[in-house]
Amino acid sequence: MGKLDGQVAFISGVARGQGRSHAIRLARDGADIIGIDICADIPANHYPMASRKELDETIALVEQVGGKMVGTVADVRDFYQVKSAMDAGVAHFGRLDIVLANAGIAPVAFRELSIEEELAQWRAAVGVNLDGSYHVAWAAIPHLLSGNRGGSIVFTSSTAGLKGFGGVHGGGLGYAASKHGIVGLMRTLANALAPANIRVNTVHPTAVSTMMAINPAMTEFLENYPGGGPHLQNPLPVEMLEPEDISAAIAFLVSDEAKYVTGVTFPVDAGFCNKL
Repeated sequence: MGKLDGQVAFISGVARGQGRSHAIRLARDGADIIGIDICADIPANHYPMASRKELDETIALVEQVGGKMVGTVADVRDFYQVKSAMDAGVAHFGRLDIVLANAGIAPVAFRELSIEEELAQWRAAVGVNLDGSYHVAWAAIPHLLSGNRGGSIVFTSSTAGLKGFGGVHGGGLGYAASKHGIVGLMRTLANALAPANIRVNTVHPTAVSTMMAINPAMTEFLENYPGGGPHLQNPLPVEMLEPEDISAAIAFLVSDEAKYVTGVTFPVDAGFCNKL
């Protein structure tokens, strides 16, 4: 018996990284999964996005641990794509209980950019991270309310959603602003949805070993960030967390063990925010 037996979870950005890890963990705990991913590159982002092949691999991995999954190609920046995938998944499984707005990008650059490049990075970061989170929540809330069983929404923010860092280019500013914006979205929805027993929280990881953090442009950015080096290191003796570390926190937040936890900014950061 899993602690999420019979429940259904929606996850954005599910094809790889944290999203894949969350899908596997929640499936292992008994949930069925509705997942979406863009499966296409975003020009303003400096590293490749997940592929359709990776989405299919996530579906296979969920099935390997005994879960069922409906995976759809959809861009979180487009509300109607999100809603279509959400509605189809709920129709397939018959319910919705858990929502993870996980999709995110972190465009960075250390070289000088043109104003057009700056604006493109800003719009891409805000579009995926903040607009995408709103779209996921707004598509999910009617299903959670109609189920009349309560539910849980977790937004993936960042340490950059609690502290002021990220550089002065459009991508870094867009990332920090969007991750802070997610906190405001969470807090407002936590209050609005509490009477329906729908809990809403954010999780704030430090650097996680995924493509977002491990790519040449990000490495260059961090090495040249003013006050970087030790300034951006975790106090606990770990350079980067693994996606499974964030999944463990999310598994707690969506479970009955956290049934009275709502409106919380939950750091999983090896002490990073306490130090910065």
